[in-house]
Amino acid sequence: MSKIVLTKEIEIEDLVNHYPHSVRYLSEKGIRCIACGEPIWGTLEEAALQKGFDQDQIGIFVKELIAMGEKI
Repeated sequence: MSKIVLTKEIEIEDLVNHYPHSVRYLSEKGIRCIACGEPIWGTLEEAALQKGFDQDQIGIFVKELIAMGEKI
């Protein structure tokens, strides 16, 4: 399975399927629903905005998740 591009517009389902390390990372940021079994629909951006993060923070999430994925 080839990886899709990780952007703030990535669907949560795609994020978890293609970038499994993102579950723990986002859980540590307070977006715990991903790991607790409660389904999240929508994009990374939407989930982060719902938890009170701003666009700058979301951009940092994307950069850090990409960097983490490159190390795997």
